[in-house]
Amino acid sequence: MNKCVKITFPNEVPANFLRDIIQKHAQKCDIEGIAQVVVQDKRVKIIACGQKCNVDDFVDQLHKKFSEHAIQDVEIEPFSRDKDYRNVFRIIE
Repeated sequence: MNKCVKITFPNEVPANFLRDIIQKHAQKCDIEGIAQVVVQDKRVKIIACGQKCNVDDFVDQLHKKFSEHAIQDVEIEPFSRDKDYRNVFRIIE
């Protein structure tokens, strides 16, 4: 069964956090989607889609990293897939 989630959090992250942590874990968990900084909101938005167990593992790993980097105000909500990510997790800068 497939699952998609939308994750948002403040853009107060270390340099290369999206590439070194988010994208790395997405690839390990076989997640497709995007991560991007939404400048006007000063937040990072992640769309993560994949097998339910893989998405759950991805979210668990992110929670650990958020705790390590003292990132708070994280929102996670279900998301309806609106496009084909072609089995790739991309960072949009």
